[in-house]
Amino acid sequence: MDNINAKAVIGTNSWGSKAYGKILRGSSAEDSVIREAMEEADRNGLRIYDLAQDYGLGKAQKMFGEFAEEKGGEYIVSAKYTPLSRYRKNCVRRSLEKDLADLRRRYIDIYWLHLPTDTEQHLSEIIELCKEGRIRHIGISNFDLDECKLSKRILDKAGIPLYGVQNHYSLLSREWEKNGLLDWCRANGVSFWGWAVLEEGLLTDPKTRKPSPISFFMNRQIKKMHELYRVMTAVSKRHDISVAQVAEAYCANKGVVPMCGCRRPHQVRELAEAAEVKLTPAEIRRLEEAADNSGARVLGHDMFRFAVPKKR
Repeated sequence: MDNINAKAVIGTNSWGSKAYGKILRGSSAEDSVIREAMEEADRNGLRIYDLAQDYGLGKAQKMFGEFAEEKGGEYIVSAKYTPLSRYRKNCVRRSLEKDLADLRRRYIDIYWLHLPTDTEQHLSEIIELCKEGRIRHIGISNFDLDECKLSKRILDKAGIPLYGVQNHYSLLSREWEKNGLLDWCRANGVSFWGWAVLEEGLLTDPKTRKPSPISFFMNRQIKKMHELYRVMTAVSKRHDISVAQVAEAYCANKGVVPMCGCRRPHQVRELAEAAEVKLTPAEIRRLEEAADNSGARVLGHDMFRFAVPKKR
């Protein structure tokens, strides 16, 4: 299997559905603009797209499949199986068939078990699909440290490496660093992908942020973050980048692959640039101190734990 060295990943959560885009981002993007964003990604060497069946209310994967086929480029596809119930035989296989049809592909480059539900049974079926050549790499998402260790043991026994862990991580949500998971990933050669690195716009410049229904819930946190914004602005000016790029670059400098929803060309370009920015240890320290001292709270590293059934 070819090694996948990701520097940044394009998220597609708000592709497709205009209503969904407006709720999440405060605006929608026409299909033609998303096509332009993919072209910009090509120019900037970003070839990895993260998808799921429910993104864009079911439209994102089909849209990507159509656009990618039109362009004829070589893309790396990251897709997921989300267990919304207990394991049932062939549940992953049936879901993968839909993914492949939507994406117009013969295989998925990276396939993630999206929640730690019946981990051994679900991973066993994913391993079968990997051995059939329909999945190239296996990852896990929203898993804690013990669950990651268990997953690695299951995969090791099958002779398949654990490619990566995909969890919530940002300047305001660093629990996976504090509890040792990030160090464990480094020690075991496991890639760590961080989603929500901009915290749905909370870690962007307040002066340029577009209002959205979700921003209503951010207002209380924004009031606590004046010093953090001041530090982020100072860092952005020093490197001639935006405040949002500071948040993206911070993750990249911590060994976390930043995943960002990109619907417009300038967002793709900024993500590619941010992944190459080298922050100094002093800048990283000041950013972390300001984030910790702000007392701002986000939904958290275990926000989807409610969806995991208790062990029998």
